[in-house]
Amino acid sequence: MSVPCLLSRAARSFTLLGASGVLLHRFRVLCPCSITRKMSSRRQMDHLERTASNYRQDGVYPAQVCGIMDESETVKRLRLAVHPDFTFRAGQWVDFFIPGMEKVGGFSVCSSPGLLQKEGVIELAVKYTQHPPAHWIHTKCTMDSHVAMRVGGNFFFDPLPSDPSVDLLLVAGGVGINPLYSILLHAADLLRQNPTNAGRGYHIGSTHLCYSAKNTQELLFKKSIINVCKEFPEKFSCDFHITAQTADIDQELQPYMNRKYHRMTLTQSQMFTDIVYNGSVYFGFQNIYILTGYASIGCKTDTFSMILNGC
Repeated sequence: MSVPCLLSRAARSFTLLGASGVLLHRFRVLCPCSITRKMSSRRQMDHLERTASNYRQDGVYPAQVCGIMDESETVKRLRLAVHPDFTFRAGQWVDFFIPGMEKVGGFSVCSSPGLLQKEGVIELAVKYTQHPPAHWIHTKCTMDSHVAMRVGGNFFFDPLPSDPSVDLLLVAGGVGINPLYSILLHAADLLRQNPTNAGRGYHIGSTHLCYSAKNTQELLFKKSIINVCKEFPEKFSCDFHITAQTADIDQELQPYMNRKYHRMTLTQSQMFTDIVYNGSVYFGFQNIYILTGYASIGCKTDTFSMILNGC
């Protein structure tokens, strides 16, 4: 079934889930609001301000940079060795404390909880900006740099064995892929741990990723995403979208490219939950969850446009 058909079908059968939803049952349900509000009218807030009401762990843990690589021309990927007591759930973010810097960064974890369990490390993918923490990562951070982190975030994917199965539709733009990539990896890890689901543990539903960026070079983690789709072709699939490609597309990527632009009408979107200003939007349906991470979001008064512009 195509993505537009899936969205339309889900919209007709919409029911906001409460205590029983896998993705919503351990935190408050997001309150409905008007989907037509102007996103540009909101004043810029720093990470601590816009997440002030979000859940945070009590502990602030030391961490040491043990790996740095260029994920793209604009994004650096950090690997950090963390304290043994450090924990997080797929989809959560960290407060990022840099010695000598007053401003606190906020970055979604892009690695899976499984990597933390196996190697004691987490990964962050940070886009270059003039924001002091991001600028420090791109210009001053080195191997063995010391920082501190605190985990936060009301939203995560961490199903219990008794939870009902759900299908996941992940919609990401640009660096907004980070929390959704963590969720995709965690879902794949759960499937590897229990491939048959023979009455022992959570039953993994299907996962589809729609991911847009400026060009294929800015499609972060694309090789890993494709590898997961190849490993579990009946459970995982993806569509890549690009908005300003100038070079030829690699042959390996061509089967996964989709240049169509889809819209949902305001009528279809009026039942959606609140837009949360932490880089992500979360929509809930009866047994389908649409989880979106955007670098920016565009809304119009006559239609809700899924604008994946990879800013």
